[in-house]
Amino acid sequence: MPFYQKRGEIPNKRHIQFRDSKKNLYWEELISREGFSNIYSNVYHLNPPTGIEAVGKMNKFKIASLDEAHRHRHIKTAELNSTGDLVSSRIPLLHNSDIIISKSHVTESMKSLYRNGCADELLFIHSGTGTFKSNFGNMHIKPGDYLLIPRGVIWQIDINEEMRVLAIESFGPIKTPDRYRNEFGQLLEHSPFSERDIITPEFSDAINDTSIEVEVKLNAGIQTYSYQYHPFDLIGWDGYYFPYIFNINDFMPITGKIHQPPPVHQTFQGRGFVICSFVPRLFDYHPESIPAPYAHSNVDSDEIIYYVEGEFMSRRGIEQGSITHHPMGLPHGPQPGKIEESIGASETNEVAVMIDAFKPLSIARSCIEIDDDKYPFSWTDK
Repeated sequence: MPFYQKRGEIPNKRHIQFRDSKKNLYWEELISREGFSNIYSNVYHLNPPTGIEAVGKMNKFKIASLDEAHRHRHIKTAELNSTGDLVSSRIPLLHNSDIIISKSHVTESMKSLYRNGCADELLFIHSGTGTFKSNFGNMHIKPGDYLLIPRGVIWQIDINEEMRVLAIESFGPIKTPDRYRNEFGQLLEHSPFSERDIITPEFSDAINDTSIEVEVKLNAGIQTYSYQYHPFDLIGWDGYYFPYIFNINDFMPITGKIHQPPPVHQTFQGRGFVICSFVPRLFDYHPESIPAPYAHSNVDSDEIIYYVEGEFMSRRGIEQGSITHHPMGLPHGPQPGKIEESIGASETNEVAVMIDAFKPLSIARSCIEIDDDKYPFSWTDK
């Protein structure tokens, strides 16, 4: 997120001597994107952040994909057999070379620290509460939160109550939409949210423990490292690179006289995909408007919608936690009767997260038992 933040104690210049009361040097670490050519933060440790005492085994994994018919899908993720912490309970559902979409039913707190070394993570908190802890500080998490964790951030989550989480891993940076930012990175006046809505970490006291395990996610699997010192030993940091939270209920929908297309709901962008937020809003006010969306052939994208709560105007038989997958090359739209049913409606109470991927998504084998095989025929007028 391109705006400046500062926490704790930092020197008045970068890369100069910075000592404690006993004249011991603090350890400066630069965390940066795209080498030295993009956003970065400078963080200051009590101890060297590089001290590794042991390298564990690589826990390898590969997402097994289905090789089935190209068709619309209704994936009932509420029925997943998923337990564990936020990482171990994660079950991949759809993926391509840009993105992995997973679901977690989180039943316990994380015991180890975790770092994704190959992807940004966007965690949508459907239900439950907890505390996100990181080397940048802590944040309370609650239903509706988008928790954005740039790659390289070290973190763990303690839960207060069991959580349902939609997890999106992006192999490129996840950003706010270009069209809603000015040349300096500030969100524009007509953006549906602003920096006031962004929650950033609260700084906490440095942890000076020793012998700490960190699980690092890599392309081939998760590698465990034993560090000599706890990575949360920061006494200060500043910069533009940090985790943050934006809650979906703070998204201010853009409405119009006639039906507005999905891009007005865009909240994030990544390499090869966009993320949109559907929230309660007033419908169109043209006297002959049709609030339900028109049929659409998304010839260049796969559309994913994750249903959070409320009644979605164009679909029936959808539950909380359902995912619909409308692949490129096939038209989709309101089911029979839903267009007429929407006429005259003044507002909607729906909450949903939409992901449009610009490369075809593969379906993970974990979807076999929770895929409604009758869904492709739900548009027949019978």
